[in-house]
Amino acid sequence: MNDFFEIDFLDVEAAKSGDAITIRYCKNGVQSIHVVDGGFKGPEDGEGTGNKVIQHIKKYYETNKINRVVVTHPDGDHAGGLRKVLENCEVGELWMLKPWDYTDELIERFARLRSEERLADRLKECYPNIAALEEIADRRGIPIKTPFQGEKIGEFTVLAPTKDRYLDLIEQSEKTPEVKSAQTSLARLSAVLESVKNFVRAAWGDENLSNKPTSAENNMSIVQYAELNNQKIMLTGDAGREALEEAKNYLVDDLYVSLPGIDYFQVPHHGSRRNISSELLDEICGSKLPLWKKGTKNFTAVISSAKEDKDHPRKAVVRALIHRGASVLTTEGATLRCSRSAPARDGWVSATPEIYPEDQED
Repeated sequence: MNDFFEIDFLDVEAAKSGDAITIRYCKNGVQSIHVVDGGFKGPEDGEGTGNKVIQHIKKYYETNKINRVVVTHPDGDHAGGLRKVLENCEVGELWMLKPWDYTDELIERFARLRSEERLADRLKECYPNIAALEEIADRRGIPIKTPFQGEKIGEFTVLAPTKDRYLDLIEQSEKTPEVKSAQTSLARLSAVLESVKNFVRAAWGDENLSNKPTSAENNMSIVQYAELNNQKIMLTGDAGREALEEAKNYLVDDLYVSLPGIDYFQVPHHGSRRNISSELLDEICGSKLPLWKKGTKNFTAVISSAKEDKDHPRKAVVRALIHRGASVLTTEGATLRCSRSAPARDGWVSATPEIYPEDQED
């Protein structure tokens, strides 16, 4: 069997955007199924995204076996739907970070909690999606592995987070009520303020990306990298600028990967302008092109965004990506497939890239 890969960004259609990615690849004759996040849990008697993930894998990969499931971070729009996946599929490994595994290192940061046991209980209450997945995995005998920087998950390498930064983020998180952080409070306020949009017309090359922080939970995101069929792939979850900087540095300094030059770039956090910067895009994806090169397609940028989510993606983000030669694709109402040398699918057609916005958020 020849080497190939196919990455499916499923349409997570809800009032807000979510992530659910299924990947099948074959390298040196060995085929693997790799799932990253599972969208929303949904109502108890409803579909949720988990059923969509299961049905997609059965239909297009012709199996019920998943080699590896990765939970990028604890938010319900990423982790919720994986409950159904773990319950109904044959899963080889579950890769996710559990803060209660580190109570011996965290206890000194939580003055109100006097025992590691109490801290573990509180953290499980604060991160119910992760706790639920742990319970299912333990019950079904699925091994849980730790995806810190440098770990190999099949052909993917974890670029971020490091353990030290992850523990700092647990302390900063607003999901941890005993420790309040001015930074994360500001992140929540920024999100509210940014939902009010005024648009201004802008010339080619003008970029108005936000310098406001994203949440601690988003910066916990597992950032993954793989090179398949000579294509460089970066999956980012909801990573913020801090996480992307850490990932970029590890990719260049430790893995000796030359940047810019990512071929398939998952745009973090559904196209929020608080998660990237012009400088990071320059380093990861390439510098802004001159106006006479407008329309050049150097790489593919995929945004997981729902039709009903009017806040994502941000026009400023779409503009910034196109400035660097991106073919920008969104999952609004349709699953996106990125592939090389993969088996053909009847009825699938090429996706239409986003049009360059002539205006952006003020």
